[in-house]
Amino acid sequence: MLIDSHCHLNYKGLVEQQAAMLGRARARGVRGFLNISTRQSEWDAVIATAHRESDVWASVGIHPHEADEHADLGAAVLHAATQDPRVIAIGETGLDYYYDHSDRQVQQALFRTHIGVARDTGLPLIIHTRDAEADTLTILADEMGKGAFPALIHCFTASPEFGRAVLDLGLTISLSGIVTFKSARDLAAFAAEIPENRLLVETDAPFLAPVPHRGKTCEPAFVADTLAHVADLRGVTSADLAETTGANFRALFAKAGL
Repeated sequence: MLIDSHCHLNYKGLVEQQAAMLGRARARGVRGFLNISTRQSEWDAVIATAHRESDVWASVGIHPHEADEHADLGAAVLHAATQDPRVIAIGETGLDYYYDHSDRQVQQALFRTHIGVARDTGLPLIIHTRDAEADTLTILADEMGKGAFPALIHCFTASPEFGRAVLDLGLTISLSGIVTFKSARDLAAFAAEIPENRLLVETDAPFLAPVPHRGKTCEPAFVADTLAHVADLRGVTSADLAETTGANFRALFAKAGL
């Protein structure tokens, strides 16, 4: 079961052609889509798409870029939103020190708020981290010490050392089209060593179109290309890797009921 574990179906570039775009993905064998939110104002539309499309699920969360505008968002608001039957994940959340669109301390506080809700609900936490490996790892280790919670690093581009550290904490790693880029040699090498039961694939559509679609608006159909590339890196067939990553998705996102 090939699943795009992270896409933004309600973003400009996809929402205008949502039905056709989903049709193209299904034609390439994609059987599920996790539609990710990044700010509270998106939640209703993201969840509505999941109610309309039986193979689409939703997340609720605040991207670190949007942290300043949601500094007062309480855990109760997030927790209430998770009660919808189509919401199966918390996020995306995390830390982004590359752009610093939001104050770092606000990012960190909101990240911990999301972690608390993930721990309380048992829903997986979807983590964005860029140029913030040390603080991300510190927060994750500290929060794991308070009680375990399910989580994944989405669109993994960090160092192998960071990857091994989060794997030791029990997290899953999701690979995007970046792994197909010629410049991503270190990432490609690390992709081959991720444990079989800790691996997912995604598009992050409409961003980061994989080879051979560079320069185009990314869409969920392209997860098949990323999957094929990762399968080659790992020396397995695409069919086998689709089965593996699909099983991992079912196990991590148990609320989806697959």
